Amino acid sequence: MLVDSHCHLDHLDLGPYEGSLQALLQASRAEGVTRFLSVATHLEALDQLRELIGDEQGVYTAVGVHPLELTTENLPTTDQLLRAASHEGVVGVGETGIDKHYSAETLEIQIESFVRHARVAEELAKPLIVHTRDAVTETLDVIRRHVNPETAGVLHCFTESWDMARAALNMNFYISISGIVTFRNAQALRDIVKKIPLDRILVETDSPWLAPVPFRGKKNEPRHVRQVAECVAELKQVPLAELAEATSRNFDQLFRIPPRPSTGGE
Repeated sequence: MLVDSHCHLDHLDLGPYEGSLQALLQASRAEGVTRFLSVATHLEALDQLRELIGDEQGVYTAVGVHPLELTTENLPTTDQLLRAASHEGVVGVGETGIDKHYSAETLEIQIESFVRHARVAEELAKPLIVHTRDAVTETLDVIRRHVNPETAGVLHCFTESWDMARAALNMNFYISISGIVTFRNAQALRDIVKKIPLDRILVETDSPWLAPVPFRGKKNEPRHVRQVAECVAELKQVPLAELAEATSRNFDQLFRIPPRPSTGGE
């Protein structure tokens, strides 16, 4: 069974499901996607996200302040991050990181926020979820200097170079692949996927954005992680079932998810 290792359930359009998150998740489960990590991109969103999820099984949360949402006014303190990330059901810290493509002007704030997230992740022994775009040097520098390799983390929605991926892997990070891998112009990313060890790769949707082919241009949903996994399995030359098992195991190891009782159906 598949895991969507990064989505934003609180941003999804539930209109096609008559406003029901349960119905949307059930549609995903019908496609073999049984677990989900929903990421709150600012601290105030966590409570609403937890309320939305309710008692749905197999749905985990992470919380941080997305680098594109940072300003001098909302730079989170370490204490604020600690309080938010300590909630039950929160398995990761972030997403955090550095984005120079869209917000180069806030670089110093992004770096400071990233470092604070890293401190909290180490204190709570929870992995970091890292967003990085056009910031290879800065991102790797923060990881080398401030991230505990014992907890490490994941470079989510990865689109950078093999050199960056290899450096992150050497620091005990995982690499997560989104629907971008299915895009016609993403051959460089597909070549990188072939090189990532099977025990260090995750799949995600980052929904509601970045819908994979054949849904490109439409709103993305967690159920579409199946198309991402099918593409990755083909690139890795392994059956889909093997890819699903590997990425599920990687998810559990990274986010320290306790072993699930066997139901005989997985």
